[in-house]
Amino acid sequence: MSTPDQRINELREELNRHNHAYYVENSPVISDYDYDMMMKELEKLEKEHPELDDPLSPSHRVGSDITKGFIQVAHERPMLSLGNTYSIEEVDEWVERCNDSLGNSGGLRSVPIVGEMKFDGTSISLMYENGRLVRAVTRGDGVKGDDVTENIKTIRSIPLTLQGNDYPKSFEIRGEIVLPWKAFDRLNEERAFNEEPLFANPRNAAAGTLKMQNSAEVSRRGLDAYFYYLLSDELPCDNHYDNMMLARKWGFKVSHLMTLLHSINEVDAFIKRLDVERKELPVATDGLVFKVNNLRQQLNLGYTAKSPRWAIAYKFAAERALTRLRFVSFEVGRMGVITPVANLEPVLLSGTIVKRASLHNEDIVKNLDIHDHDMLYVEKGGEIIPKITGVDIAAREEGAQRIKFITHCPDCGTSLIRIPGEASWLCPNKYGCRPQIIGRLEHYVGRHAMDIEGVGEENAALLYEAGLVKDIADFYTLRNSELEKLERVGPRTAQRITDGVEASKSVPFERVVYSLSIPFVGETVARKLARGVGNIDALMTMSHDELTAIDDIGPKIADAIIEYFAVPGNRQIIERLREAGVQMSMPQTDMSGYTDILAGKTIVISGVFEKYSREEYKAMIEKNGGKNAGSISKKTTFVLAGENMGPSKLEKARSLGVPIIYENQFLEMLREE
Repeated sequence: MSTPDQRINELREELNRHNHAYYVENSPVISDYDYDMMMKELEKLEKEHPELDDPLSPSHRVGSDITKGFIQVAHERPMLSLGNTYSIEEVDEWVERCNDSLGNSGGLRSVPIVGEMKFDGTSISLMYENGRLVRAVTRGDGVKGDDVTENIKTIRSIPLTLQGNDYPKSFEIRGEIVLPWKAFDRLNEERAFNEEPLFANPRNAAAGTLKMQNSAEVSRRGLDAYFYYLLSDELPCDNHYDNMMLARKWGFKVSHLMTLLHSINEVDAFIKRLDVERKELPVATDGLVFKVNNLRQQLNLGYTAKSPRWAIAYKFAAERALTRLRFVSFEVGRMGVITPVANLEPVLLSGTIVKRASLHNEDIVKNLDIHDHDMLYVEKGGEIIPKITGVDIAAREEGAQRIKFITHCPDCGTSLIRIPGEASWLCPNKYGCRPQIIGRLEHYVGRHAMDIEGVGEENAALLYEAGLVKDIADFYTLRNSELEKLERVGPRTAQRITDGVEASKSVPFERVVYSLSIPFVGETVARKLARGVGNIDALMTMSHDELTAIDDIGPKIADAIIEYFAVPGNRQIIERLREAGVQMSMPQTDMSGYTDILAGKTIVISGVFEKYSREEYKAMIEKNGGKNAGSISKKTTFVLAGENMGPSKLEKARSLGVPIIYENQFLEMLREE
């Protein structure tokens, strides 16, 4: 029988192998259940034997919710950008220049080129010593970047410990952190459900995710990574291609599309082939990269001030397709806003089938001059949310009628109204329009609101249609026996729903305020309101002047709050939620320590701090009545500066005469007050 340390090592090695098979080779060899059972056994043993803990254990892949601010680290070798082109002819000219510079006038055969996919994500540099990951640093400004090691550890396709034993003692490997299409779509669906701004493309989402302060959330989002360059004083091979094939053997995800090319004709054929094949890839790409394969030849070609001469990037043109409009539907949102949607003949764009694209509002429909069954240009390019960019008027059917915006709600038939100065039409029947009611139910149970597990979009609609939930307070009257009678709801699902409802009673007051679907009250505003008023009774009775005195609460938001609580039905729902046990006030512990020391002050944070993280300083500013801002302007009161404050921010602060306060000065300011 194996000892605990032997069994722990066995489990770690086996789980690392299965991670590689699943996330890198895409060929799992055991079931999810078996994997989970092994992980639980490892977690149990590690808990029983904390002296055997290893920060690179696969059990730590889930991340932590207490990740601190990022420290900036200098790159051992600068991370330069690549020169790029959109022209195949210019790629050919680059190949010829490499040949000429290396004295290969007889052709390309003696100067092999490696063709690679250019993944559309965020660059990363990983350092390994003795086969173990020791540091992960973002590209930053190319000279230094942020240490994001804790977040990188959560990415399952990145090896924490290497396979084999023929790797250099110390090396750096560079690659791209990406968010696969499926994970990107899921993330944007969640954000749309919570009425948060959507990410425009996977690149932005990957970059934003990698810089999050909560590594547990990073783990949940499902980042991936591809690697494309190995650096070391002890490289195993004298050429780039063979080094990357070895890196693949050690456990790194190296694209199967990486190809060794021996002529200009092969380079051109590679470009044409990959322009087609890339559309089927599970991740976003925006071009190709070509590198001289031989490392000595790379050294001979050298660098310009900004980029290596031995490599070039070829960028694909923006994805655009022409497809026929089937019809325009008009959809009702949670707040009653009517959104026109183009329903299209399915068309393949950037790896996904596009069937629908939002037309946003009446003005856009008019400006595009869309008629029935028009042939529409659909584009993605860098902005991955599909958008209609034009109409092929020459292909318009004779007698086709211009698309007209509706005048009545497509669901309840109420006459639409248009708010002066705004582009949107809305249905004013807030409490009798089915999509608005269901939308509020879906919002209430959402992850960022009350987070009621088991009630998703489908179940919220199902509960409404069955007559079990007509408003948000009805969730607290649900019984398992009623739920089990519904289609697709068995005993386990019913129990999960009622358990989720019970758990929601402990959700903090600020999220309760957000969950009520008060117009213009998003997560940030809800937090400001909750901390500014303390309890629901105060919020329901506050005047317009009292509300606008709270930081960031303008007249428009104040009007919406007063109008919301003027509806007797809404007040009745609040009382029923209170009776059910939902939190209707801030705990005294949360309210203690709040001051107005920084009231009326707008503060920008920049740099890396010694005593607290950036997130902790942001919380201090809010707790003391101040407002955090992301950019410096004339309205900025002062900049709270740490080490390595960005030079552009420093210059802008000086040009506008904005004071710069350092960490100790700031803390002393709070203590003195």
